[in-house]
Amino acid sequence: MKISRREAIKLGLAGTGVLLSPLGFPGIATALSPQIPRFQQTFRTPPVLKPVRSDETTDYYEITIKKSLVEILPGLKTEIWGYNGIAPGPIIRQIGGKRSEEGRQSVVRFINKLGQDPQGRPINAVIHLHGMASLPQYDGYAIDYVPPEHFKDYIYPNDRAATLWYHDHVQDLTSRNVYMGMSGMYIVEDKFELDLPLPKGKYDVPLIIQDGRFATDGRLIFDDDNQRNLYGDVILVNGVPWPQMQVANRKYRFRILNASVSRNYQLALSQKAERLTIGERLIVIASDGGLLGEPVELTTPLQTLGVGVAERYDVIIDFSQYPIGSQVFLRNIGFTGSIDNDTRTHTIMRFDVVREEPDDSTIPSPLRPVESLTNKPITRTRTFRFERSNNQWLINGRSWDPKRVDANPQLGDVEIWNLVNPGSGWVHPVHIHLVDCQMLSRNGLQPRPYERGWKDVFMVGEFQTVRMITQFRTRQGDDIKGKFMMHCHNLVHEDHAMMTQFEVGEGGSDPVTTAPAQPISQMLPL
Repeated sequence: MKISRREAIKLGLAGTGVLLSPLGFPGIATALSPQIPRFQQTFRTPPVLKPVRSDETTDYYEITIKKSLVEILPGLKTEIWGYNGIAPGPIIRQIGGKRSEEGRQSVVRFINKLGQDPQGRPINAVIHLHGMASLPQYDGYAIDYVPPEHFKDYIYPNDRAATLWYHDHVQDLTSRNVYMGMSGMYIVEDKFELDLPLPKGKYDVPLIIQDGRFATDGRLIFDDDNQRNLYGDVILVNGVPWPQMQVANRKYRFRILNASVSRNYQLALSQKAERLTIGERLIVIASDGGLLGEPVELTTPLQTLGVGVAERYDVIIDFSQYPIGSQVFLRNIGFTGSIDNDTRTHTIMRFDVVREEPDDSTIPSPLRPVESLTNKPITRTRTFRFERSNNQWLINGRSWDPKRVDANPQLGDVEIWNLVNPGSGWVHPVHIHLVDCQMLSRNGLQPRPYERGWKDVFMVGEFQTVRMITQFRTRQGDDIKGKFMMHCHNLVHEDHAMMTQFEVGEGGSDPVTTAPAQPISQMLPL
């Protein structure tokens, strides 16, 4: 919705810098969010959700999606739409892997109590557990709505260990719903990984990175720049703006998730807040689909960690190399395709090394074997072009149509997909549902070392072709038939409508009608 200056005067908005966003939220055209001191607020992690009950094979969880007023900026209240009323939502930590090795499945009940949006429309929910090999009816298909005053029980197999996340996936409104708070981390561990001498317990820490823009009264501003991108000027880690975390002089494992709507990050450590220092190390041990084959050491200033929207990387930071009293900053040095309106977005958080503690953790090498899919016979190759044309976000010249299937691989097929970005000005973090994949090349060059594990999101930069390979079967060898989505995970692009679908095999469960949401009035205890 656009309004003229004359209409703004009538509404009393002229001279305030406030416009109405396309979704009815107040938007600020040029003003920055309220300026607050950085690194003053204490780092915190979302609570770990406990199951409401468990049986021999399954843990049962319950999450209510609802509105809440929370303090994000000091002294101001912000309305969020959160899982259990918090943003990010509670963390689910689950033991997964083979059933013969104590792997467990989950049933997660999501209850929608969101009511209406500012325009009086019902706020539907769709829950996608990003990275999970779910059946179609539990994958979070874009029109498999959970309306207000309804619930749905999602079944998750937890087939392999990885850092996953759950988030909203409603057709056309995913960017709004995720921006308002509907995201959370889901961690699957298995016996193999738990037996490794990596940092554990309180030294295994989620870092959910997002950005936001706020009005002077604390409200979130939704402005997608005419359906292009949404960039905030306040960096949030686990919902806290520019936090400071007190750490011991030992190794920590950080599970990094980029849960922003559009912003991509280029991460590095530094002993200075405003510039990089030489010789700081991040050691990458895992990507989207779990542990890498070998740890990858990145040392500033020449090596940094690119994290596109929805990508996950687990890193080890060894604070024993810093004396007690040191301050170490996690910096974002910028990423092609991002527009940093405020230099404050170039620094994310601060670590304060404040105490000595023993450390019996180590970083094994190798970590976990990564079976190369290139050793399998290739069934076929497909090409998908992600581009903007006539003010539309398109894949192979087409926008999203739930009635159209653009690829039909058969069970067990191994395919190579070329993901092509033929233009400039935009990058596309492409997410393929259901399957874990491996990157083969970027513009004919080898993937970066930390991109050589299992992945489900591929950053396709300007004028780039990313070549990836996948098998349409789970890594446990299970076959799943049905329709699944592929889309750009810049959520503004996804909403307008850079998304398509593929169908594995024939005769799979319908993602919308097989397990539809039910009214809360019919809900029985889990």
